Amino acid sequence: MSNPSSVPVGRGHHLLRAVGTISFYTLLSRILGFVRDVVIARGFGSGMEADAFFVAQKLPNFLRRLFAEGAFATAFVPVFSTYKAQEDVAAIRHMVMAVFTALVTILMVVVAVGELAMPWLLMVIAPGFGADPEKYRLTVDLTRITFPYILLISLVAMAGGVLNSYRRFAIPAATPILLNVFIILGAEWAAPWFDRPSLGLALGILVGGIVQLLIQIPAMARLGFPLGFRWDPRHPAIRRILKLMGPSILGVSVAQISLILDVFLASWLPVGSISYLYYADRLVEFPLGLIGIAMATAILPALSAKAACGDEAGLNADLEFALRVVMLVNLPASVALIVLREPILVMLFQGGAFNAETTLATSQALLAYSSGLIAFTGVKVVAPAFFARHDTRTPVRVAIFCLLINMVLNVILMIPLKHVGLALATTLTSYLNVTLLLFYLRRQTGFRFGRAVLVTLGKALIASAIMGGGLVWARDVFWHPGLSTLKQVSIVSAIMLGGLLLYLVAA
Repeated sequence: MSNPSSVPVGRGHHLLRAVGTISFYTLLSRILGFVRDVVIARGFGSGMEADAFFVAQKLPNFLRRLFAEGAFATAFVPVFSTYKAQEDVAAIRHMVMAVFTALVTILMVVVAVGELAMPWLLMVIAPGFGADPEKYRLTVDLTRITFPYILLISLVAMAGGVLNSYRRFAIPAATPILLNVFIILGAEWAAPWFDRPSLGLALGILVGGIVQLLIQIPAMARLGFPLGFRWDPRHPAIRRILKLMGPSILGVSVAQISLILDVFLASWLPVGSISYLYYADRLVEFPLGLIGIAMATAILPALSAKAACGDEAGLNADLEFALRVVMLVNLPASVALIVLREPILVMLFQGGAFNAETTLATSQALLAYSSGLIAFTGVKVVAPAFFARHDTRTPVRVAIFCLLINMVLNVILMIPLKHVGLALATTLTSYLNVTLLLFYLRRQTGFRFGRAVLVTLGKALIASAIMGGGLVWARDVFWHPGLSTLKQVSIVSAIMLGGLLLYLVAA
């Protein structure tokens, strides 16, 4: 089997160890995330309260991915790495406190404006809800509770950027676990106290965000960077971050705007469409988070450090290593999700308000999303190669072009395919995105796939095809939707384990 360890140790072992740490905690978070989604699915299904909550969750998540974990992270980490390379602790501490103060100030204004303008914001994001006043009012109330999460998670992201730069990956990677815990508590403990149980879910997000921020404080203090205030809006690091964030916001926002457009269009589709897309997306996020997001989180500080030292060979070697890991893991994951999408949905979600009709509709969206897993991951891994070089403009140009294509595909595909068309448009656009990024990376830096990458890709494709055939046979022979929950878990788990073993042998 072609495996990552065949990459020269000096190039890959630090990155692989970081990915391993992040993936471990991400796995725990994803497992709790599934527990959370099972609780929501069986308690709320795809009805009005579920749709309202998912929209209320979407807006702060949009801003989180846009600013906190998107544009801000891609700008802050390279700038911080430059200061860190100078080894002046006092200057680094000054920079961190100045950026922290500016971030709090800006985001408090954003939250205040958002709370006041919420009714109008939701008419833009989900105009179809306006036809149902009760659903619209509930969505406004829920979003006003969840919206301050953007302030909390942005500060968490900044602390995570500092900790990751010092190879302290555990705390930032473990932080999302807390959010899942508090959403579950909100659903199970707080929800019964409200006439509208979804209010308990929204409170879970807010309280979870507060706790996520609190656990960063001692970790930062141990590094000598207390999260304190220092008013210095003219600090050069702030200007540099803002300069990099400008185009980066546009680039990162393309993917998030695409998601918001999906909500906008899905709000006009039959009730439940937003929920179908949410549940399908959650399943794809599992392998995407384990490898794609974990690799992207680990690789940006690594590439930024190489770029700061002018080590182009090391930078390209790390990127090639990351791409090989992505191919080895996410190609078979994509095939497994495609083949086992219905058994997985029945095992995890079906029951209570989540009925067979919801399972079928969600499985159709999951088929479209699963086909794009390798592209979703590829974008997250290749884009940092530009950010590390302080080049945010190229990914922006590519992303804007892809957004326009996505809008056209959405309109074309949603007419015959409804919610599945929206998912398929996202997948097709992501393949275009990663292809263009690789094209421009080669043209600007000379980066090209080495023989090891091509060999890894070939082996992964062949082994995934063999595994897929085995999964189809096992699914058709052993699985049936009418099985008890215990048998569902046992049989689906056994099929997945058998598929993994078959892949390892074939590769």
